[in-house]
Amino acid sequence: MIEQDDFDINTRLHTIVRGEDEAAMVESVGLALVKLPDVLNRLKPDIMIVHGDRFDALAVATSAALMNIRILHIEGGEVSGTIDDSIRHAITKLAHYHVCCTRNAEQHLISMCEDHDRILLAGCPSYDKLLSAKNKDYMSIIRMWLGSKEMVRVMRKKGVEHHPNFRAVKHVPFDQFIQLVAHAGCMIGNSSCGVREVGAFGTPVINLGTRQIGRETGENVLHVRDADTQDKILQALHLQFGKQYPCSKIYGDGNAVPRILKFLKSIDLQEPLQKKFCFPPVKENISKDIDHILETQSALAVDLGGTNLRVAIVSMKGEVVKKYTQSNPKTYEERIKLILQMCVEAAAEAVKLNCRILGVGISTGGRVNPREGIVLHSTKLIQEWSSVDLRTPISDTLHLPVWVDNDGNCAALAERKFGQGKGLENFVTLITGTGIGGGIIHQHELIHGSSFCAAELGHLVVSLDGPDCSCGNHGCIEAYASGMALQREAKKLHDEDLLLVEGMSMKKEETVGALHLIQAAKLGNTKAASILRTAGTALGLGVVNILHTMNPSLVILSGVLASHYVNIVKDVIRQQALFSVQTVDVVVSDLVDPALLGAASMVLDYTTRRVQ
Repeated sequence: MIEQDDFDINTRLHTIVRGEDEAAMVESVGLALVKLPDVLNRLKPDIMIVHGDRFDALAVATSAALMNIRILHIEGGEVSGTIDDSIRHAITKLAHYHVCCTRNAEQHLISMCEDHDRILLAGCPSYDKLLSAKNKDYMSIIRMWLGSKEMVRVMRKKGVEHHPNFRAVKHVPFDQFIQLVAHAGCMIGNSSCGVREVGAFGTPVINLGTRQIGRETGENVLHVRDADTQDKILQALHLQFGKQYPCSKIYGDGNAVPRILKFLKSIDLQEPLQKKFCFPPVKENISKDIDHILETQSALAVDLGGTNLRVAIVSMKGEVVKKYTQSNPKTYEERIKLILQMCVEAAAEAVKLNCRILGVGISTGGRVNPREGIVLHSTKLIQEWSSVDLRTPISDTLHLPVWVDNDGNCAALAERKFGQGKGLENFVTLITGTGIGGGIIHQHELIHGSSFCAAELGHLVVSLDGPDCSCGNHGCIEAYASGMALQREAKKLHDEDLLLVEGMSMKKEETVGALHLIQAAKLGNTKAASILRTAGTALGLGVVNILHTMNPSLVILSGVLASHYVNIVKDVIRQQALFSVQTVDVVVSDLVDPALLGAASMVLDYTTRRVQ
């Protein structure tokens, strides 16, 4: 098949020892280990791609690892339930990069301490062909293989070839095999093909025994795990034969190969080869490192706000060692230029301050793809800031790893590492500032959502006929409770000469803002107090919706307006929430710079061992 696909074949190795017992497997691995070093020395490959869980793949991975060749392993993290698991996981430990097929497999790899940044969830490469393979020209293929005389030796011993309903073959080319599978009445056996690839066609499958017991399957698979009686298998055939199930895409959506190619191209062949493991938290090692004595491990934190651009050096303990602030430029070119300039200056200053910069964390408004370090589209407050790759220019300039996320998510990360969310498994942070944002921590991890739109809490709708929101909707929390919304209401009162009360004064050139409304309310302006109460109630209703949806153990209000809303929010919860969530506490954040601290925490958590 390799020859038919016109591959350039550099070397042929004969390593398979005759025999079908365990000893033959061991001898085959040993023979391959003897022959492979000479081949690899001649080829000098940049990357060795190793697929699956066969014993011969283990020999290839072992040779490459010992010879300092980068290894990309495809289909790691899966569980089948036999010796295949041990081989597959052994290859995972040898490999530097991983391409997995399912979300569960990805989580298994992370649990095995593999670096999340070197794992690609691509789907199964064979699904690229499977999902477009079913066609009408299958009868000729079926007729050809029903006439085959190549019999599997074991089945020949049983006399299967003499039965009119059976034909046994050693091998069918893939293109033809998938046509047979796609149009079969049922597939029976214990091959991984049955529980993985066949799902693409919805063909019914009977999986015998325990070999594939741990694999994820679609609804088309019926397991006969204790296949000890003929009756069980016959009953399974009766239930499955001739059925048609929906296509299962557990193992892929048909776009794995382009993803894998992109992943391969992204691998930096110049970076150190040494493999790193992401171990879970353990007791601190008492051994000392001269860098720890002489330098303060720190992060470079960047906060892109609607008004200001801030860069700070933040220590491991959350101390802002030094902070730089400039007005945020209006154009993309000027903004990128200023970010790079401020980061370079801060990195140089860090050396003088005896701070070792581990990486750069960036907090910005709008929707962000944190995996790629790209701002997908921003808020209206930051112009010319959509489809912006922030990671590449900053990483290329500073030669440091870069993390990027939404400012609401960064606020939640700051609370998790430095604030009142430290040690909590589930909590929600709400930012009350110019807009309304937030972040959700679930099972100690930040929730991003399928399209990086999770925790857009400011756009929870609390009234069907409420005021217009900047997102184009009506009645969002942000339309009631944000700084922009309060400023809008303050201007209305001021235009009607209903804002200022005794004890207040304003200069002619002074812009009316949310703080004037709050001040008026405190001084007894009933209309201002009513507006503030309505805003707090809207925020409270949003929090009630969050409690009913996420059931967090804590809600943290952050931002300049938080202290003015917290008591109203608590009142709304007592009046509107289900009894079972009324005990959830609502607190005001005690962090001074949550956006900067959150940006720093992305660096400090992932470049050091995370401690919850």
